[in-house]
Parts: sequence; C-alpha cells; structure tokens
Amino acid sequence: MAESYDVIIIGSGPGGYVTAIRAAQLGFKTAIVEREHLGGICLNWGCIPTKALLRSAEILDHANHAKDYGLTLEGKMTAKVEDVVKRSRGVSLRLNGGVGFLMKKNKIDVIWGEAELTKPGEIKVSAMKKKPVEPQPPVPKGTKDEGTYTAKHIILATGARPRTLPGIEPDGKLIWTYFEAMVPQEMPKSLLVMGSGAIGIEFASFYRSMGVDVTVVELMPNIMPVEDAEISAIARKALEKRGMKIITEAKVSKVDKAANSVTAHIETKDGKTQTITADRLISAVGVQGNIENLGLEKLGVKTDRGCVVTDGYGKTNVAGLYAIGDVAGPPMLAHKAEHEGVICIEKIAGVPGVHAMDKNKIPGCTYCHPQVASVGLTEAKAKEAGRDVRVGRFQFAANGKAIALGEDNGLIKTIFDKKTGELLGAHMVGAEVTELIQGFVVAMNLETTEEDLMHTIFPHPTLSEMMKESVLDAYGRVLNA
Repeated sequence: MAESYDVIIIGSGPGGYVTAIRAAQLGFKTAIVEREHLGGICLNWGCIPTKALLRSAEILDHANHAKDYGLTLEGKMTAKVEDVVKRSRGVSLRLNGGVGFLMKKNKIDVIWGEAELTKPGEIKVSAMKKKPVEPQPPVPKGTKDEGTYTAKHIILATGARPRTLPGIEPDGKLIWTYFEAMVPQEMPKSLLVMGSGAIGIEFASFYRSMGVDVTVVELMPNIMPVEDAEISAIARKALEKRGMKIITEAKVSKVDKAANSVTAHIETKDGKTQTITADRLISAVGVQGNIENLGLEKLGVKTDRGCVVTDGYGKTNVAGLYAIGDVAGPPMLAHKAEHEGVICIEKIAGVPGVHAMDKNKIPGCTYCHPQVASVGLTEAKAKEAGRDVRVGRFQFAANGKAIALGEDNGLIKTIFDKKTGELLGAHMVGAEVTELIQGFVVAMNLETTEEDLMHTIFPHPTLSEMMKESVLDAYGRVLNA
C-alpha cells in the first residue's frame, strides 16, 4: 500500500525545501523528493558557490591594488585555482548539510530518487538514474526510499538547467556551462562568454579577476539586458576598464573545436563576421525548466515555453498539483521560488491574507565587480507604460563612505510617478548594492512615497545615504551633489 502524505514536494532547491518547512509548520505531514542533492542547484551549483568564488576574486582584486589603500604587499598576490574551488565547494557542502538538519528538525521525510506523476495525487519514486556529482552529507533519519506515495497536494519544484544552442552544445571540456565553470581544473588563459545575463557576467567578472583574458558576446544592445540602460552602460564601462572585452548586438553562429581551444564565429548587427579563438567558451544563454520525465503529459498538465503554467498561487490546471520556482517560469531566481512556495502552501492551508506575488517587486542582483541590483520598472519601461516620471540620480563619487572604501564608481537611480509620488523602480551599480536594494524593495511593498523616504533618517557615513540623496534629486532637493 502506498504511503500517504498531506503534501509531497518534488525538488529540494530553495523553493522546495522552504515550502516543505512552511508546510510542516502549518501541520501538514510532509515529504520532499530529491534525486541528487539537498539545496538544489542554487545551493550546490549556483547562487552560493558562485558567491564564494566571487569573494575570492574580490579579495584578490583588493590585494593587487593594496597601494591604493596605502599598503604594501611583498610581490604580487596570486591564486591557486584548486584552493579557490575547494573553498567554494566547502561552502556548498556545509549548507547542504544544513538543509538536511532542517528537514530532520521539522520532521520532513526525504525520499531519495526520481519522481514521476502516475495519476492525480500519486507519484512513483524510482532509483536515481544519475549519481550525485560529489559526496553528500549523511542523509537525515527518517529518509524514505523508492516506491509509490500519495498526497492530497503535490508541488513541483524541479528547478531549471542551462539552456543550450544547437551546434554549440556544452561538452564539459571546451564548451562549459556553469557546472564546469565553477570547478575548473586549471585556469584558462582566455575565455569567451556567450550571454551577458547574471550568470554570464558573474563568471566573466570572476575569471577576469583571476587574470584570464575575457570576451563577452551579447545578442542585445546592452549587457544585462533586463537592467536599466543607464545602469548597464555604467557597468559595461567599469568592466571594460578592468580589461574585459564586450561585443553587443552580436551572436556566436558557429564554433570550431581544436585540441585545447575553440574558435567562435561571431556575426554582428551589420552582417559582418569575425572569429575569436579562446581556450574555453562558457554558454550562458539562459536556463530552461525541468519538466521532462515527470508524467506531465499523461496528466494533461498545461505548459508553455518549457515551464508549467500556474495561477498566482502556484496552482496548475490539474486539481491537487502545483508548481513553484524556476519550473513555474521567470524570473528564475531563488528568492522568487522561496516566496512563491510560501504563498502556494499558505493558500492551500487557507491562511488569511495570502495574496498573489507581484513580480514587479522581485529584486534582481548581479554579483559582478561592480555589483548591479534593481527592483521595479526601468525608466524606459515606466515611460512605455505611460507613466509621467521623476528620475533621481546620485553618484558614488559624492558619497563619503564610498570614497573611504575606495569604491567611488557607481550610481543610485530612482524612478517615481510624478503625480502620486509612487516609487516605480530603483536601479543601482556599485559596491554592495546587492545589500542596499532591499531598502527600496521594502519601501515598494509598503507603498512608500517620496515624502516618506525624504523624512527617513539614514545613518552616516554609509553607502545607504545615497538612496535618500537619489530620492531628493528626483525632486530637486539633493543635498550633497
């Protein structure tokens, strides 16, 4: 007889495991199915280990510019790639074990294997076809095994994987995805990055800091195309100043492989073609949802462009089946997945006051050097929507803390509705802006106006003061510029 649960979640990434914890808190008998590693891609091969790599790169950058801080280091600081990678993997392994602890603490069963929907409310879990890529921490007690399980509510949280282009498929040696880029056996001398979204730019920034000759090719006119054009332009200039080569309005049409290098044929907007030879190529042209081999077709689950179609609460067109996170569509971000999962399970539980996610209030962060962060509408999108806007700007070069840090290159930009004072969007480039952006996210969620922000006292000396100055600038009241 199949073991029964109130809630079964397929996938233990940020969306999956957070949803499982919230389900357990709400009194549901809960299980989570995982085929490879607790914490999913984000914790093991995405958000967390890349930030560990970028931290090493940041320390290296500072060390190699010690003279700018009045310090002298004997010789040039160097990096041993194996040690940098080892630290990154150690960070992931530690957090992986933490998720296992949380499952045990909340009495959530972990079912190891690959899940397939057999009929509404039922799944079959088979042995993993693919072994974990590295040793896992001890599996928490109470772990279940392959078999058949039933649940009143089944939530898909299967995440996403790198998108590939025909003819430029990753081979693990010369053409990499983020998996291979995260654990290089040795540093290439040259690297071509195809795609300038967050993943592409973060790896481009890391490898450039490590001394690699980096070229980025982007199809759109601006790098980080979802960002405000003004912010993107500042980021591009800063990256190019660091020695990165960037080619926009261009695409890699063909790749020729040699024994230990690739030659990319790059078509530009004007129809011309150039070739670039590099030791390695990173394909960072986006991700696609993991919807295969789940039995969705058999149940008639509606999908669109590789993702499961849901309403604002994670509900699919099949009763008792839900989807959250990357598999439920963009933006494909860990924090979106977590919040989406909480909304989904609280709606199932009938928690009062649950409302659908407002995707316009989901922040986005890119941890390159300099960092980029944003929330809400860009200036162009706000105008396209017919909004009459006020735009405020404040340069890092006018902020005392930024100058003291030696990080005085950047901009805070705010966009307000001229009639109502509503904060429509905030966009930043510069040091630690990925930590600053949440202030504007909170403001937008609280429906804060420019008046509220102007009357808020920001501590001095901090980078956060620039946030208020940007608001003041939008209304002709800037104080320090």
